[in-house]
Amino acid sequence: MNIRHLHYLVRVVEKGSITQAAKELYISQPSLSNAITKLEKEMNIQILNRSAKGIILTKDGEEFLAYANQVLEQVELMNRRYKNQESPKRIFSVAAHHYSFVVEAFVKLLKEIDAERYQANLNEGRTHDIIEEVANLKSEIGVLYRSRYNHRVITTKLEEQHLTFHPLKTAHPHLFVFKKHPLVNRQSVTLADLEPYPKLSFEQGKYNSFYYWEEVLADHPSPKSIIVTDRATLFNLAIGLNGYTISSGNLNKELNGEDIVAVPLETDEEIEIGYITNDFHTLSVTAIRYIELLRMSLTD
Repeated sequence: MNIRHLHYLVRVVEKGSITQAAKELYISQPSLSNAITKLEKEMNIQILNRSAKGIILTKDGEEFLAYANQVLEQVELMNRRYKNQESPKRIFSVAAHHYSFVVEAFVKLLKEIDAERYQANLNEGRTHDIIEEVANLKSEIGVLYRSRYNHRVITTKLEEQHLTFHPLKTAHPHLFVFKKHPLVNRQSVTLADLEPYPKLSFEQGKYNSFYYWEEVLADHPSPKSIIVTDRATLFNLAIGLNGYTISSGNLNKELNGEDIVAVPLETDEEIEIGYITNDFHTLSVTAIRYIELLRMSLTD
């Protein structure tokens, strides 16, 4: 098996096109196609389904890609350590919804590492992207939620990708609102109470099914709706427009300041917060420690 061919495969999957990948790799399309075919014959599996619309991974291909990413990660580490004569770096990556407790645990982890050289990635993003990050082993851990509404869809998707959901906490939905919001002094609020105010949600790209939305009760209609891409913008709109978003209720005042507060929402829905892992990957010591810190952040 040629390591170069594994690199080729990863690039083809990223681009969804052999032609586009060939351009970026500066090789001919037939050469790239032949390399992938040779890899398939050598492994005795079909890795890609090819069509006029592009390429997609087969079931065998999904599993093979997970192993390929692990191999390439190890090769990269060896090159850094020996070929480039660099000291080893501690590498950890997590993909997550826009949760402050994820950032809090990440900060604690890096403070514990306290090394002169390390690389760590925290990728806040869309539900589909989180699942893909862990499926392709770009991140060791993904943090997201399940609810009664999306449980079946999310669980099925994870099983298809050979991923496992590990529950951390079951939370009751809360509003995140400005500390001077008209509803802030209520012991709890109803969905009807929210009708006059803008609903703030995170953009989910082309995978914008309500089942994939980051906010629980995403299917509840709102006459005013604003879609954003980052947490800072969402909080600024909550302050400027008396907007709201629905989340777990976990806020870190040190990281998010005093302006945003959590107010309980009257609903039978629940938020099952958890992390996902790849069934073909053994978690690193760093990842295991991060999970411990996640649990601590959720119970503080």
